[in-house]
Amino acid sequence: MIFPEIKSPTLLINKEKVDRNIKFMVKKAQKYNLQFRPHFKTHQSAEIGKWFRSHGVKQITVSSVKMAEYFAQNGWDDITIAFPLNIRELNNVIKLTKKIKLNVLISSVLAAKYFAANMKENISYFIKIDAGYGRAGIIPEKIKEIEQIIQTCNKNKSTTFKGFLSHFGNSYHAKNKNEVLKIYQSSKERLIKLKNHFLPSFPHLILSIGDTPSSTLSNDFQEIDEIRPGNFVYYDLMQHFIAVCTLDKIAVALACPVVDIYPERLELLVYGGAVHLSKEYTLDKQGNKVFGQMVTLNKTGWQIPDEQMYVSSISQEHGIVSVSPDFIKSVKIGDLIGILPVHSCLTADLMRQNGGVMYC
Repeated sequence: MIFPEIKSPTLLINKEKVDRNIKFMVKKAQKYNLQFRPHFKTHQSAEIGKWFRSHGVKQITVSSVKMAEYFAQNGWDDITIAFPLNIRELNNVIKLTKKIKLNVLISSVLAAKYFAANMKENISYFIKIDAGYGRAGIIPEKIKEIEQIIQTCNKNKSTTFKGFLSHFGNSYHAKNKNEVLKIYQSSKERLIKLKNHFLPSFPHLILSIGDTPSSTLSNDFQEIDEIRPGNFVYYDLMQHFIAVCTLDKIAVALACPVVDIYPERLELLVYGGAVHLSKEYTLDKQGNKVFGQMVTLNKTGWQIPDEQMYVSSISQEHGIVSVSPDFIKSVKIGDLIGILPVHSCLTADLMRQNGGVMYC
């Protein structure tokens, strides 16, 4: 029996693939003389943090104050919280600045006023820029508003303007590699104009960008100073479907017990649902909703079957997997199958809360 210790949904992490993915992005940053500040929200693991350290990584990105506290406790002392400042947590931020070098995001004049009036320790800040994603931040053409934020923050001598930070999250909605690069180029050009406007006054300011598709595919980082990808550590089906990665680079799979078999429907019922995988899906070439792609497990991890088999329906604990006629003849109740997640960040986060994690 493969993985006899597994009784319920368990996230399998392939250390060799993770290490290979880290090495790829470290070398890319070195090649283009970029500061590399990987986003740790995907894995949220002190253990995997050690793997990054073994490749010389010293600066990281997180998505919350709580996550910053966790990694600070585990020896990371140069952290950017890449989420707009939540003023309710400012006291926690102040406590952290007494222990580590911390960067925060300011995304509005209102936040800047509160930040300047209440910050009591030395801290650096980025201004969050929306270069096309439409989620958070200030559009780069609003120069006067950006100037007002800087002027407001700098009234407090404890604060230091570090530069502009943006996340090209719309690249995840691209349909192919060309669309990713088009989004990247358009967003980058807007940021460069912004940088050039402020560079005479702030010669040390940096441009920090963070998204896995752009960081993986682009070979043009002119005027970019820092990259903050996170998803690349595991990759996932979403990245595969837009040609950012091949299936063999996906470094996590959810091991799910087969609970029942429906030969007439060519379907399996597995213990593994939305609370383990999330409800995110992508569409295959036939227009089918794919909530995860099935792989077969072996003693060292998993392998990709010749035929595509996938999670076609999902609810809280249940997953329905569409399989081939040959596979349904070979599977038994109690067997384990693997599921490559659509969005590894969400799956990893859910499994930290609702299941187990195993390295293979």
